[in-house]
Amino acid sequence: MKLKPIHQQVVAVVGASSGIGRETALQFARKGAQVTVAARSQAGLNSLVEEIQSFGGEAIAIVADVSDFNQVKTIADKTVEQFGRLDTWVHAAATGLFARFEDITPEEFQRVVEVDLLGQVYGAMVALPYLKQTGQGALIHVSSVEAHVSLPLQSAYAASKHGIEGFLDSLRVELMHDAVPISVTNVMPSVINTPFYNKGKTKLGVKPTGVPPYYQPELVAEAILHVAEHPTRDILVGDTGRLLDFIHKVSPHLSDALLNLVAVKGQYTSTTKYESDPNNMNEPIEGYDKAQGDFNQFVAPSLLEVFDSNPFLKWGTIVGVGALALIASQALKD
Repeated sequence: MKLKPIHQQVVAVVGASSGIGRETALQFARKGAQVTVAARSQAGLNSLVEEIQSFGGEAIAIVADVSDFNQVKTIADKTVEQFGRLDTWVHAAATGLFARFEDITPEEFQRVVEVDLLGQVYGAMVALPYLKQTGQGALIHVSSVEAHVSLPLQSAYAASKHGIEGFLDSLRVELMHDAVPISVTNVMPSVINTPFYNKGKTKLGVKPTGVPPYYQPELVAEAILHVAEHPTRDILVGDTGRLLDFIHKVSPHLSDALLNLVAVKGQYTSTTKYESDPNNMNEPIEGYDKAQGDFNQFVAPSLLEVFDSNPFLKWGTIVGVGALALIASQALKD
């Protein structure tokens, strides 16, 4: 399967007004892609298009709520109407709810699933027909490390992210069976320094936080651009998420114990925030039309991404570590 170089691509980025989506749209545009940006925030999209145009990029904006299938379809239709085709669909729209499960109403749980899971499904539904018309392309769905390892106080979000993985796994095999050359990628970020924690609804009595360390959204955007050119099944972003995923695979009981120690208290800040305070669960909120959040003091570098873009280094390291382990084992026997 071969994908076009980015400068030849038409890309739709959904959930682009802030955070990962915004940074991703900027990076695509800087590398010459024609970009459609979509979100609920008109002000956020306007400022993003202005920023893209300021450095000579080409972009259009479409206001859409991903929980409405027809609005999602409009994103794909207008992209093709404007640019003639669709090569890559990046779906990053999400909302958050921070609360103990017992404190969540059925309506709140349903709303998170509608946005975070069904929105992703609707995106694939509307993008696939156009990707098939081009004869190739990429479906890139931004979920979370929580697609594999659920955090407490985020049950609706975690359920949605697990659902994305199940959906994509099924879709991927169907496309393989039908010999459809479309790459389907699940991008799973760790804790990322975006306005997500400012915008989500909280019932904790305080502003929520991710469990540090944080990583900058640029790291995820770089991973998305990489898989837009290189077919990839799934990709974890951030060393901490990779480590937690590994621990969970080796021993789910151990990962549960670790999360029990740090992941409940670790999501509380000392800043008071009430359930009634503005949040983006049902409507967009103003003031957060930016890529980065306000947790820069907790940001750390991530080192393992170098292996994603350099498979020779990755496999060379694996072989080298394996050889050293074999030599050490033999030395112990002797």
